[in-house]
Amino acid sequence: MKVLKTGAAVATAVVLALTATACGGGSKDAASDGGASGGTKSDKIVIGIKFDQPGLGLKTPDGKFEGFDVDVATYVAKELGYQPDQIEWKQAISAERENLISNGDVKFIAATYSINDKRKAKVDFAGPYFLAHQDLLVRADDSSITKVEDLNKKKLCSVTGSTSAQNIKKDLAKDADLQEFPGYSECLTGLENKAVDALTTDDSILAGYAAQEKNKGKFKLVGLKMSTENYGIGLKKGDKDLQTKINAALKKMVADGSWEAAVKKNLGPANYKNEPAPQITEGS
Repeated sequence: MKVLKTGAAVATAVVLALTATACGGGSKDAASDGGASGGTKSDKIVIGIKFDQPGLGLKTPDGKFEGFDVDVATYVAKELGYQPDQIEWKQAISAERENLISNGDVKFIAATYSINDKRKAKVDFAGPYFLAHQDLLVRADDSSITKVEDLNKKKLCSVTGSTSAQNIKKDLAKDADLQEFPGYSECLTGLENKAVDALTTDDSILAGYAAQEKNKGKFKLVGLKMSTENYGIGLKKGDKDLQTKINAALKKMVADGSWEAAVKKNLGPANYKNEPAPQITEGS
């Protein structure tokens, strides 16, 4: 009997050890790289987006996520084998995007992420999937600003530290009266109340704010193209397989009409005239 008890104890210990192994290491490793490891696929995928850009990437008061970037990322994730309920959204503020990718905190980032050489030294991109331009937002009944030079002697609104507004004041309309507010919402309030005459940043971002239900009919985009911003999907440098798969997903999204539908749904209410879907250049 003593021998039988010992054997049973050993068997129990082996079963417990196997159970602990099954519940432990594998899932932790998969989650630690945003579901991006080359081994067994995690049951979730972590994607970086903006949480504060209406029409593009927004976390709503009830905890939901919406916007064009969200729709693009959801489509791409589905093509990679993940359903919407398997997506974990992670906030990707501009200054942290490269770190989130290189540290493996996300599988990819879709967050008004303009492709440029400085960023490509640290991360790779798929896409581009959207072409934006720097523009001006004005009151719907204001026809006094039709070109950038008209900003001279006008009050231009900028988010504190904005390079868009600084570029205008430095190069395009040096006599513009630059007003700096902490965020876009304050700029919009100032624009509505006639404390400022125009707000500047990427046209896609402006359209997103103008398309909000509370802002419909209050503002319009001037339609200037003062810069070219190619939005790409950021991913870990050297992951060519993922880059190829995301590019294929983006091409399919355009081909089946989902891309155009997402633009109209999220940015259309602002009468935003978007550029056609750009050609894929990254990874080719």
